Amino acid sequence: MVLDGVITSPHQRSQTAFSSSSFKKQYAKEDELGSFSTIVRRHRFLLTTLVLLALLCTVYLYFAVTLGDVCSGLNPTQKALCRVQLAKESIAKRKLKL
Repeated sequence: MVLDGVITSPHQRSQTAFSSSSFKKQYAKEDELGSFSTIVRRHRFLLTTLVLLALLCTVYLYFAVTLGDVCSGLNPTQKALCRVQLAKESIAKRKLKL
């Protein structure tokens, strides 16, 4: 039959695309385990994105802390009075009683 020569079982094939010698040479035993340089090379985009995200979060937190404080730039006594006043205003807005 004509199809017998075309359709063969996987057990009859001597070499598949994944068992070729060039594929084995490309991924040596040390690459399978993964050295530090291999991991960095494979995940360069992910690591770059992670560093950029960390940098942006740091900048955001810096400005959120420094610019978010209304009582900044005062001496310690005035800062304490300012924070007490802010707390009273916050409680008054919510109509809570102490």
